[in-house]
Amino acid sequence: MSSPLPFSSQISSTSGGHRRKSRFTYKHLSLLSSSSTTCPLRVIAHIDLDAFYAQCEMVRLNIPEDQPLAVQQWQGLIAVNYPARKSGMSRFIAIAEAKRLCPNLIMQHVATWKEGDEKWAYHPDASANMATHKVSLDPYRLQSRRILACIKDVLPAPPVQRVEKASVDEVFLDLSAQIHSIMMERYPEINGPAPYDDPTENLPRPPTTALDWNTDALVDLDSTETEDDDPDWDDIAMLIGSEIIRSVRAAILERLKYTCSAGIARNKMLAKLGSAFKKPNSQTIVRNRAVQQFLSGYKFTKIRNLGGKLGEQIVSTFGSDQVEDLLKVSIEQLKSKLGDDTGSWVFQVIRGEEYAEVNSRTQIKSMLSAKSFRPSINSFEQAVRWLRIFVADIFSRLVEEGVLENKRRPKTMNLHHRQGGQMRSRQVAIPSGRAIDEVLLFELAKNLMGQIIVDGRAWPCANLQLSVGGFEDGPTGNRGIGGFLVKGEEAKAMRSTVRGSGPQDLGDGRLEKRRKIDDGGIQKFFVKKEESREEHDDEFGARDEMTIAKPNPSSPRDDDSELDLDGAENQNQNNNATTPQDPLTSSNNQTPKTAPTSPSIYLCPRCPIPTLIPPSQKSEHEDWHFAKDLQALERTSTSTVTLLPAANPSKPWLGGKATENKETESVRKQKGPKKPGGAGVGTGTGSGSSGGGGAGAGGAGAASGSGSGKKVEKGQSRLVFGR
Repeated sequence: MSSPLPFSSQISSTSGGHRRKSRFTYKHLSLLSSSSTTCPLRVIAHIDLDAFYAQCEMVRLNIPEDQPLAVQQWQGLIAVNYPARKSGMSRFIAIAEAKRLCPNLIMQHVATWKEGDEKWAYHPDASANMATHKVSLDPYRLQSRRILACIKDVLPAPPVQRVEKASVDEVFLDLSAQIHSIMMERYPEINGPAPYDDPTENLPRPPTTALDWNTDALVDLDSTETEDDDPDWDDIAMLIGSEIIRSVRAAILERLKYTCSAGIARNKMLAKLGSAFKKPNSQTIVRNRAVQQFLSGYKFTKIRNLGGKLGEQIVSTFGSDQVEDLLKVSIEQLKSKLGDDTGSWVFQVIRGEEYAEVNSRTQIKSMLSAKSFRPSINSFEQAVRWLRIFVADIFSRLVEEGVLENKRRPKTMNLHHRQGGQMRSRQVAIPSGRAIDEVLLFELAKNLMGQIIVDGRAWPCANLQLSVGGFEDGPTGNRGIGGFLVKGEEAKAMRSTVRGSGPQDLGDGRLEKRRKIDDGGIQKFFVKKEESREEHDDEFGARDEMTIAKPNPSSPRDDDSELDLDGAENQNQNNNATTPQDPLTSSNNQTPKTAPTSPSIYLCPRCPIPTLIPPSQKSEHEDWHFAKDLQALERTSTSTVTLLPAANPSKPWLGGKATENKETESVRKQKGPKKPGGAGVGTGTGSGSSGGGGAGAGGAGAASGSGSGKKVEKGQSRLVFGR
């Protein structure tokens, strides 16, 4: 082969020159499944829409395929369809010349923005009003998105699918992973572990000796290759890739009525050249055995990244723009003339070696709307009118990008202004806390224009450019506070579906809480602080029955039904209510507030607020009163709190058992009024004279007196019980 491959040393041949085994290994097959850029079985496709702008207008106007059409922008042509090209026309020729070459030519002007318009439109007089109209390419961008969506719909879902939008009418596809899965299904002889678990073992030879390429255009093989040679697995991979691309192109034509051409090769550079090899509506296969033959007839300036200044430098240095001539130049000469990195890269590229990755991220990075003024504008009012058009243009594209749904949003806005030969620019951050709309963008643009005018020498203005950039993905899953609240009819409906959980309507506008039953755990080892009677009655009401309580004027009413219902929803989840029941129609809610006459209802005589208790819970309720009595008795029997100094400030004194920080009623009576010299904080009781110090629940007190014969320093007091 004339094009060296990194795996050429693995070829094994018989005496007749035919390979016994494939030159590819199980490792290469594994690299194919991961879409590795260094895999020799890799397959990349490039899809290019045929005369895209012209096709968009033909589809929109429903023009026959054989009708010549050109897309006009002001007094020039920017796109010419293939029927018109048969007359010798090309882009950028004068309109008069185009009409002379093709008398039946249809010329359609691009859509434009007109001052005051809220959306672009096709204006019949646009070409005569260049000073007051601005070109809009939005119709073509919209169709480009539809085509991209169609391509993704035909291919398998990511991560197998790898699609890169190269431009408005170009798409790269890495088909490697999809081809690998198809090969595993079609050829079971390679669907298994490598012999001896050695990935460097060569694959068996493909069972097929002839391949049907259908109607694809095949590039001629290199001079050292013949079609009589048996195909290898790289040919099989190319064949499967051509089948996939043929189905993609057919789907685009059937669904959207667009034709496109495609190139299929082992990298992006060869695939792009292949898509332009035979147009329109065709696809070209550049097999690995045909790379050198394919590239030798090209000018290297047609290769990606070899045009522009680098191409001009190579032409001036080596005196030719043909790949065939540049192949004769050694790598040492290329490095010495172009530099080590550039020289090595050019040496590889002209031999068909390129390893660029297909980047699936096809999101827009920036948006620009601009206008060159002929004649120039000379006032702030004129500039503002154009800024309004720029903002409308950009905002319409932002809507398509998902800014209204907060999917993506730009972070900055830039305004570029050209006056004479000087270009000035200003930038501003787009507020992140506000929703993006035309009003916000227009105000920011006007402020930027005002900054440029303040700097002076703003007129006459020959060009204005407004852009937004720094796109970032919006947060997902966030909700405002309103998303956690329930209002109106929805709140009533939710209340009616909750049975025996959350707050219940007592009929007087007050919602009563229900107790959340503990299931034990560490909390049962602690004595709770004494609670008010009202809280106790609420908690120990029946879980599945309606509890009637009198309103307590000393406790504030919570009239916020939204917050109450939010709590009801959480309580419902904790209690696992199963059967929906309407509290307004339930028989439980029909119980009067007075003592019932029915013997099936128990009225607790000890609760200050009359509470109706189901008989099944009577015993539990009385046990609760008994426990409260024991707790009160234990607290009453405890002695007063005595303040003693700690022997070691760093270690607590553990001679007594600490209780609650609240005092009982008897302690408060014994304590009497505070001494005037006390420095106690909280509810502690001093044990000294007028200069004594007290310490309680609020903290530690320090004094200068001698309460118990010792001076107590701040932070050294301890609570001691039992004395």
